[in-house]
Amino acid sequence: MHDTVIWLRADAPQKPAAGAPCNGCGVCCASAPCPVGILFLRQRRGSCRALEWDAATRIYRCGMVLRPENYLLLPRMVHNVARRLMRRWIAAGTVCDASDDRFSA
Repeated sequence: MHDTVIWLRADAPQKPAAGAPCNGCGVCCASAPCPVGILFLRQRRGSCRALEWDAATRIYRCGMVLRPENYLLLPRMVHNVARRLMRRWIAAGTVCDASDDRFSA
């Protein structure tokens, strides 16, 4: 087992308990890419390249859900469909799935 260091903004919300509502802390995406990141971004480890900080709301968001066209070559007519599919595939904003309590404060 190795230690994983993740870098998040100090003003990001604290990680909620696993299974609690997602609060945009970013721990899950900063610790490893999800299946969408693995499949579409071809990234197997490290902080997901699509993890984005939203300064207005002070939370982390998935760039693949917000703007998949920034990460994939997509025709304009499928942007909205891609957003909906990405949101569904990663269950964005549902519950905290970062079950490793090492990341809890």
